[in-house]
Amino acid sequence: MACVSSPVKTERRGRVLEIVLDRPKANAINAATSKELGEAFRTLNEDDSLSVAIITGGGDRFFSAGWDLKAAAEGEAPDADQGIGGFAGLTEYWGLNKPVIAAVNGLALGGGFELALAADLIVAAPHAKFGLTEAAIGLIADAGGVIRLPRRLPRPIAMEMLFTGRQVSAHMLESWGLVNEVVPGGQLMSAARELADRIAASAPLSLQAIKEIDRATEGHGEREAYRILREADLPVYRRVYTSEDAAEGLAALSEKRAPNWKGR
Repeated sequence: MACVSSPVKTERRGRVLEIVLDRPKANAINAATSKELGEAFRTLNEDDSLSVAIITGGGDRFFSAGWDLKAAAEGEAPDADQGIGGFAGLTEYWGLNKPVIAAVNGLALGGGFELALAADLIVAAPHAKFGLTEAAIGLIADAGGVIRLPRRLPRPIAMEMLFTGRQVSAHMLESWGLVNEVVPGGQLMSAARELADRIAASAPLSLQAIKEIDRATEGHGEREAYRILREADLPVYRRVYTSEDAAEGLAALSEKRAPNWKGR
């Protein structure tokens, strides 16, 4: 029997977990792949030696074409069990408290764009294009696209993309603030790793608390967000100021040295 290689490859590099979605030809995502991606993000979330992840696609043409329509044609239902993080392992991973960078190496269409939208930061190659193409085939971008995109872009632009499937360049999304940086394709992973290393240099609990607070206060006005910050159950945030790392950070600043984080 032939051995089927995993479509999700992971590699640790210091405090960074690199995740590659590698399903030729288009890095399309079925339920089984979503579950594997979810397990990779679970590793990020639960392993104290990891601070941040990079998710990218294999090859240089597709980041991901989204939902595997071949699997759908063969009977995989839209509501099939996708595992811990929902579609693509990330779009509904509400408990993930560590940063994720999407290194978009090519086309990010449909669910592929939704995967990138679920990340915290996006670095893209100049030939990358982004589009939510579901309406053109009678579907809806309901793995986050219809919710997240109008919150991240000017609403008329987002609605045009949703209504028409318009594909937008990486440079255009950079000008609108959705993409952090556009770099030459050959430098994409280097740029993503440099960004990940800068993130990983920050205190692990601080990173987790930032995501925890951002998630808890999203959609609320300033006053209500402050109330949530002060009163809600935010366990990571509550630990920050009494942590060993807070003391270490102040000591390192005073002693003009790099801090030695312990994540506690």
